[in-house]
Amino acid sequence: MHEKLASVEMKAEPALRHVDRVLGELRRGTPVLLRAPDGRVALVLSAETVDDPCLAILRKKAKAEPLLIITARRALALGLEEGKSARKGADPVALRLLDRSATRVLELTDPSLPRARSVERPLVADAPADLAPASVDLMKLARLLPAALLAMVDGESAELLENDDLLLLETEEVTAYRLAASRTLSRVGEAKVPLEGAENARVIAYRPPDGGVEHLAIVIGEPKADSPLLARLHSECFTGDLLGSLRCDCGDQLRGAIQAIGALGAGVLLYLAQEGRGIGLVNKLRAYSLQDRGADTLEANEQLGFDADERVYLPAAAMLRDLGFHQVNLLTNNPEKVEALERCGIEVISRVPHAFPSNRHNEAYLDTKVRKFGHLF
Repeated sequence: MHEKLASVEMKAEPALRHVDRVLGELRRGTPVLLRAPDGRVALVLSAETVDDPCLAILRKKAKAEPLLIITARRALALGLEEGKSARKGADPVALRLLDRSATRVLELTDPSLPRARSVERPLVADAPADLAPASVDLMKLARLLPAALLAMVDGESAELLENDDLLLLETEEVTAYRLAASRTLSRVGEAKVPLEGAENARVIAYRPPDGGVEHLAIVIGEPKADSPLLARLHSECFTGDLLGSLRCDCGDQLRGAIQAIGALGAGVLLYLAQEGRGIGLVNKLRAYSLQDRGADTLEANEQLGFDADERVYLPAAAMLRDLGFHQVNLLTNNPEKVEALERCGIEVISRVPHAFPSNRHNEAYLDTKVRKFGHLF
């Protein structure tokens, strides 16, 4: 049951657990220490969790004024020149604030809050190499807004702070984390679960080695490993799948895929823990509030500082291989899913269309999928 799906060096697993501990600290609003390969050390704190007492503590511990690190996409949304080169993987932007309050930090990082009244324009500073990208990556991994407060500390202070029970993390651990956690999964639970439209079904739970949220494989019938599998990669959607939200087509796609595979008699639906195209449920709700103000689904993600789509498909490929499948007929309207799965080593024999009627609440959303994401309906 606990057989590993990919070989990983033994030293990688403690690093995964270490990063996961750091993510927990950041979500609680506790600063952590981050060290670059050249030995530079910074105190890092989530911008989302900041308040004025916390900022005062950060300044006291670092003995320096922290920089606000945001993504290039967020800088573009703020109208800063440095954001004009925004693209996937672009370097973060560092801001030096004149108004040093927690309120100003939140105004700059969370566009879903009431519109900022401040006229103060932040000054752009040099973003510390290695440290700035790693700090933003940590916030994304923690399912927080992709913005961090970063204050450089000298070696002596870093040692004192580590003795003060602050966790110390290497930037290289952050870089390796997502890949290792995505590729190395363990089966941790399995049961028969009769479903409407597919009574002969079983659900298999896969857990990443960091102890994070499980991905699920819904195996319908007895699919044969020697022939292409009818498969659906479905990213979880609490609002659409569970609540029946009319803002998206996710619930229709989930239930429609189960019925289609059930009608065929065999296949697999992978239910991936990648809410909101990988930005998490809370950030998806923030994106919805921006859509209510006129942004489309892509623009809302980018205004929050995320890429349009933050999902990774290594877990899906690992699960399919564990189940014995290397070729699939993929139920999807998204050509990028086809390309992404093939990059992960799974051959896509064909793309099977998977579209459903729109309603007055999701017409604009589906139109954006076609125009900006290249979906085929």
